[in-house]
Amino acid sequence: MKYSPLTTDRLILREFRELDWKAVHEYASDPEVVRYIVWGPNTEKESQDSVRQAIRHQQEKPRKHYEFAMVLKEDNRLVGDCGIDIPYPESQNGAIYFLLSRHFWRKGYATEAALALLSFGFGQLKLHRIFSKCHTENTACIHILERIGMRREGHFRDYEQIDGKWCDTFWHAILDDEWQTVSRES
Repeated sequence: MKYSPLTTDRLILREFRELDWKAVHEYASDPEVVRYIVWGPNTEKESQDSVRQAIRHQQEKPRKHYEFAMVLKEDNRLVGDCGIDIPYPESQNGAIYFLLSRHFWRKGYATEAALALLSFGFGQLKLHRIFSKCHTENTACIHILERIGMRREGHFRDYEQIDGKWCDTFWHAILDDEWQTVSRES
């Protein structure tokens, strides 16, 4: 099932299209952008495949993956991606993520996208709990998650391998009733 784009003050979060792979490849092939992620840097084929996979997910029933191209309203430039994964719909839990070209870091775009994902997840998808995981050294991501009202719930030691090295991961989460309080205050 396809969804209408989500909008923020400066962003449009829309479903992926086939031709988006080139813009995705610009940031997904950047070692600095993917340094805290288990995949990447991407080859052109991997970027093409990831966009095709996102498009295939649009047809899932029930849909478990909502992947959005993060596009600037001012010039329609694709600068990142974000989404919600719902591995087990019956649990009413979803995991959010966001990835942004380094040329657009520290401008508040990831925070805007993350807030839109929480609103979408709790509002339209009727989730009970939304969580996110990030590398313990990814201070920018940690700051964003805590800024949007997510609470650190766990520290998983040696959770993932990145470039052949085991890394610790923090898990953050927010519940639907907590989101109601956060969203009223913002």
